[in-house]
Amino acid sequence: EVQLVESGGGSVQIGASLTLSCVTTGIRYDTYSMAWFRQAPGKEREGVASIDHEGETIYGDSVKGRFTIDRDNAKKLLTLRMNDLQSNDTAIYSCAAGYPYGIATFDPQGFRWWGQGTQVTVSS
Repeated sequence: EVQLVESGGGSVQIGASLTLSCVTTGIRYDTYSMAWFRQAPGKEREGVASIDHEGETIYGDSVKGRFTIDRDNAKKLLTLRMNDLQSNDTAIYSCAAGYPYGIATFDPQGFRWWGQGTQVTVSS
């Protein structure tokens, strides 16, 4: 059974930093493309950051320069370091696992498994 379990969400103030983690089991993690998506209330799901098996990354325009995606293949761990958080970063953040040797992408059809999500709330 494939499982993706996120952690690290919480409530923070504007300008704070937060690191999200996602542990994956049930797949050969080191070969898979991975990504973080988010969905704010009343808005469509948005790609935040994605990384392929070789470590190539892409970022959404609204988070470039503030967020960093990384992977630790030995621990089957995906992280998202979020700096200078703003109120419009408030959302449920979910990690997703794509396909073996897949590219970094924000196309939801490029991802086969999804975590349950973790809430991030940013307020003044």
